[in-house]
Amino acid sequence: MFVAAVEKRRPFRMAAFEEEPEVPPEQLDVARGLENLPVSAWPPGARPGPFQYTSDHVGGPGADIDPTQITFPGCVCVKTPCLPGTCSCLHYEENYDDNSCLRDTGSEGKYAKPVFECNVLCQCGDHCRNRVVQRGLQFHLQVFKTDKKGWGLRTLEFIPKGRFVCEYAGEVLGFSEVQRRIHLQTIYDSNYIIAIREHVYNGQIMETFVDPSYLGNIGRFLNHSCEPNLLMIPVRIDSMVPRLALFAAKDILPEEELSYDYSGRFLNLMDSEDKERLDNGKLRKPCYCGAKSCTAFLPYDSSLYCPLEKPNIN
Repeated sequence: MFVAAVEKRRPFRMAAFEEEPEVPPEQLDVARGLENLPVSAWPPGARPGPFQYTSDHVGGPGADIDPTQITFPGCVCVKTPCLPGTCSCLHYEENYDDNSCLRDTGSEGKYAKPVFECNVLCQCGDHCRNRVVQRGLQFHLQVFKTDKKGWGLRTLEFIPKGRFVCEYAGEVLGFSEVQRRIHLQTIYDSNYIIAIREHVYNGQIMETFVDPSYLGNIGRFLNHSCEPNLLMIPVRIDSMVPRLALFAAKDILPEEELSYDYSGRFLNLMDSEDKERLDNGKLRKPCYCGAKSCTAFLPYDSSLYCPLEKPNIN
């Protein structure tokens, strides 16, 4: 099952839409004070287009589950640390080591293991090391203007392999709403919608659709790379709706751009579909990641572009 961890819910906070007074460039915080650390923008004076900032998922049209609803029971680890076998949140093994690094960063062709963090109902307390994603940003990040890819996100300090970097947060949508929004887009519009598909033990597939286009966090500025330095892991904390947590897949140097593979593969493998410029008659968008193994075009999820379902008319 490709799942993830559980976090202790941060209070739900959402910034007002772009109606606040202009902030001097040197004080601009893209996160509007809703993260542990301010997120600067470069070059000075420039700022991304308007969007509503939220540090957590928000329930959107068609969502089956409210992402802010607490649905998991808590563990009763009071006198002993949270360990597999005794902690109800740890079903397989410890998720993180003593340095808060993800123990299993995956490998080529390998599924990530389910990750559940201790949650708001757990008795273990904030000191528990099975609380990482829920603690929010721990590294200074910066939104910056790239040469060909629009805005991007980079780190201003060294990030060790396995450390949590940021989330990809936004509106959680139903499939019909995803289709509706995608069909309204033109080839010139950026598509922020991400589809997470998790394989469950009984062969079923759980799907989560997140769109940070209008309501989202700094994860919306992450660009694709065919050789990414981040790995996306669904992490569950209070709710069955997974937090889309991005961890360092390798050591990341200061001022290095942060990226992940939009296709969901940790190491992008060349296949016949990637070689094609056209998919169902649609022009593929070029990839400018600059990696040696670049497939030349951005990943394309054709299942999201199928014809709109017509309502039944009696």
